[in-house]
Amino acid sequence: MKRTKVLAALMAAAMTLSSGILATSAFAEEVEKPDFKIGILTETVSQAEETYRAAESVREKYGDDVIIHQTFPDKAASEQETTLSIALSMAADPEVKAIICNTAMEGTAAAMDAIREKRPDILLLAGVPSEAPDVICSAADLVFHPDVAQMGTAVAEAAAQMGAKTVVHYSFPRHMAQPLNIARHDNMKAKCEELGLTFVDGTSPDPMSDAGIAATQQFILEDVPRMVEQYGADTAFFGTNAGQQEPMCKAVFESKAIYPLPDNPSVFYAFPGALGIEVPEDKKGDVAYMKEQISTKLAENDMTGRMGAWSAPMHTMFINCAVEYAIDYCNGEFEERADLEKFTQVFSDFAGGDVSVRTYTDIESGKTYDNFFVVLGKFITL
Repeated sequence: MKRTKVLAALMAAAMTLSSGILATSAFAEEVEKPDFKIGILTETVSQAEETYRAAESVREKYGDDVIIHQTFPDKAASEQETTLSIALSMAADPEVKAIICNTAMEGTAAAMDAIREKRPDILLLAGVPSEAPDVICSAADLVFHPDVAQMGTAVAEAAAQMGAKTVVHYSFPRHMAQPLNIARHDNMKAKCEELGLTFVDGTSPDPMSDAGIAATQQFILEDVPRMVEQYGADTAFFGTNAGQQEPMCKAVFESKAIYPLPDNPSVFYAFPGALGIEVPEDKKGDVAYMKEQISTKLAENDMTGRMGAWSAPMHTMFINCAVEYAIDYCNGEFEERADLEKFTQVFSDFAGGDVSVRTYTDIESGKTYDNFFVVLGKFITL
């Protein structure tokens, strides 16, 4: 197979902090440009900036002649025919050997079924799906998602590592009726008890209630200082909802408490707005820059090591690793389309340390899906 060598720029997302020093991942090397194409379907930049920019960065890395990047319609649930049309247009190119959907919005399974009928040779990968496991797993070769349940254990362990004596878990009844959120909560509570940490359930207003997200944010801004006054600065905070994260990060920073991980453990999430970090256009999507800015802000407030994230942001890691996995598969380096060992190796190399990957077992049905992998990234302090 004829392949042209190109010098790949080091992806900032493939860097990790180790003892305060930036260390490069295994992808910080000369890579070979395949002679086939890979399609990537993401949300738009307005819907999911991190995901979109990760895909664009991969496209710049390999070139337009290798990576085709398209976006789901903004109203994916009601515009599934558009998704189908976009996906089939990718598959119509005989040089396309893999298609990656991340985040896999409504309509992805139907689109993949249609592709399968015409191009059974194409490798189909679905990240963070919106559709039920039975539906998406029957259509995609491989499905992947963050390991929500085990994140509860990881948050408690991170809090203890950062010196916490108490962990406050904020949620509300609607979220706590969801099986994965319950599992994460219960795992967090159990690990706290095992580690000798006090676990506190906090209930915030539901952002979907009549009072809206403003009420949720105001409550978090006011309640975090109350909790710190009651339990002390060595209190760690976690919330289950996106609307809680920025005010929580801000209130923790001002109270000099602990913020082990956002619910989406990315340096692009919550931190910039909460800490007042202005991101120049040329630094958007730059993981190393964001880590440096967050660490500087924390150091100025005598909070070094009091906030954390994953070494590689979730969606940045998912996009990059899915592409690497697809390239290796299409080059014949492994044969199983859903190869747990290979998948784990690719993710661990990218994150700069061991990444936990396991097959997903549905909490309600007890069914295990051999082609559905859940991922727990490498934790770092900032």
